Amino acid sequence: MRIHALPFSFYPLPWCLVPLPETILVRYTEEEAEYLSVRPVVRQTFRLQELIDMVLTVTGKDLARIQHILRTGTVVFHFYRYRWQGFEADAAELAAALACFPDDDPARAFRAEECAAALLESGGQPPRHSVELSREAAARKRWFRSRSFWDSLLALGQARAPVYQGYSYLRRADLYQQAVSAEQIAALAGEAARLAPRELRAGLRQLPEMSRIVFICPRRAA
Repeated sequence: MRIHALPFSFYPLPWCLVPLPETILVRYTEEEAEYLSVRPVVRQTFRLQELIDMVLTVTGKDLARIQHILRTGTVVFHFYRYRWQGFEADAAELAAALACFPDDDPARAFRAEECAAALLESGGQPPRHSVELSREAAARKRWFRSRSFWDSLLALGQARAPVYQGYSYLRRADLYQQAVSAEQIAALAGEAARLAPRELRAGLRQLPEMSRIVFICPRRAA
């Protein structure tokens, strides 16, 4: 008996030709180091772009790492462990999906008026000490003061242009880094004592340990 081959469309497609899923069922729970979590598992359906958006905060635009995480089906984000049925992602399709997300832009000039927060960091990677200040909190003026501590921070950024560090998917912002000398830190500590609101002063006691400022400038949608 002659056996007829099935039409091509009936053969299982190789994984590289299977389109990326539009939605993914995700389960997540709080991550508890060294302990088996007894917290409830939450189920939620993510759109592909939402899942990629979360993975980018861990990997940046590293195609191979993103493919690996999508394949293994797990990632930790904001102290939660997310899990899904892993899937293979074709490099070309994934690259097309990633094109929707911002890229680093070293030509992007630092603009003080776009800065929404600043990180004061000590040396080392990761830094041993770090203090984050929002513009809203640091720009509050104490009574009878014409300037704010935020003004003092920005003055450093305006005196010498900070160096572009890259785009942060976690913060959805461009980061600009500026090294500061011991003399500048000493002057900034004096400004903190004179200008910073009461609720910020405890954290700013670590200023003598700091050696750089990272200015955080949210990227506006094009």
